[in-house]
Amino acid sequence: MLEHLTTDSLSAQLNTKFRIGVETEKIVELELVEVQAHGDLPGQTERFSALFRGALHLFLPQGTYRMQHEQLGSVEIFIVPIRKDAEGIYYEAVFNRVK
Repeated sequence: MLEHLTTDSLSAQLNTKFRIGVETEKIVELELVEVQAHGDLPGQTERFSALFRGALHLFLPQGTYRMQHEQLGSVEIFIVPIRKDAEGIYYEAVFNRVK
């Protein structure tokens, strides 16, 4: 599934929810709030990042999480907490992949 995550496929899902822990009793939702391209190298690599926002009351440590999305299905993504504000805790995923 990870190979189907591109700048375009994620941008089409802005402001939608990704769920973590679908198989457990504790489900965490992260909202995709930004997708940013980082200058692809033509014919070689695609580089972009995705910014997710989660609830203030639930901190997720840096790590790989299986995320479930209504349109994209299930995918494992490595996220890093990068900041916190009044709206929530923000997590970033960075993608660098060979085309």
